[in-house]
Amino acid sequence: MKLGDISISYARLLLDTAQNLGGNAQSLSEQYQLATRLNQPGERLSIPRFMRMGHSAIQDTGRADIGLEMGKHVRIPLLGLPGFLAMTAPNLAKACLVITTYERLSSTNSRGQSQFYLDQGKGIASFYSISPYNEYNLFVVDSVLASWYRIIEWLCGRPDAVERVEVEFDAPSYETAYSSFFRCPVLFGQKRNCLVVRSDALEWPLLQSDPITYQSMKVICDQHLAEATRNRNLSEKVRDIISPLLEGQTPSIEQVAENLGMPPWTLRRKLQDEETSFQDLLNETRQGLAESYIKDTDLALGEIAYLLGFSSPTAFQRAFKRWTGQSPGQYRKQKRLPG
Repeated sequence: MKLGDISISYARLLLDTAQNLGGNAQSLSEQYQLATRLNQPGERLSIPRFMRMGHSAIQDTGRADIGLEMGKHVRIPLLGLPGFLAMTAPNLAKACLVITTYERLSSTNSRGQSQFYLDQGKGIASFYSISPYNEYNLFVVDSVLASWYRIIEWLCGRPDAVERVEVEFDAPSYETAYSSFFRCPVLFGQKRNCLVVRSDALEWPLLQSDPITYQSMKVICDQHLAEATRNRNLSEKVRDIISPLLEGQTPSIEQVAENLGMPPWTLRRKLQDEETSFQDLLNETRQGLAESYIKDTDLALGEIAYLLGFSSPTAFQRAFKRWTGQSPGQYRKQKRLPG
């Protein structure tokens, strides 16, 4: 199981931002073999590759705040068709819901999916947790929140829709850059990554709102979303649900069944019809993610064990040896050999 992928449009945004900051975009493109892929419709880049590319861009430009800088250069086409759907939505709440609902059309991540919901009357545009945080993924959170903030500002033509920004990680070395970008308080060390939208702003009309175009575009986006999920069987859907539930725990069949809106016994029967079981899917998901984390990231084994819901690093190492016949350290070393 892969960690996820992202539209090549985000790679273009990262390259353009790096170039504007004095970096060498062409060299970065060559380093990550993107020359023939940047202009291919529907092309995707793996999440680990995108994170390594971002880290390289930070080293090249000397700007750890490159994610925030990406927000300055974001445009509606970055979101693809959902971007234009959001642009024509009747109000800001509907636009935010569009951005998160159709996220799968531009990116997928085993850690979860972004959401927009109401909390005490305020709108919460929430980007899922990708902890533990390090120099490879801080910019990802920065770029998402900064992009949403700039898009919201552009959609409604006002800079004051967002009341505050909440970030999971502690204030980084470039903390002052947040004050320069966001025109509202930024709180670090929080329980979520999100923009909190003012209650009164939820009903604000958008500059480009158009009911007829919105309805027409929604039909198209719904078709694309259905196409993206049409051929997914129940086992694949179960794996998708298991992945974000793994962090710090072992998901139960009851949790997954509730997410799917069916009783646990029905889920067991349907999985038997597909000649598998919940435990098999749990093990397969853990193994696939474990191999990706070890091969594609620099996370410590203890961090990986936590992300996969193991009680201890030792328990994880035993399971990994059982799955692959190798220790995690041996596997990482082998997979990273030149060529």
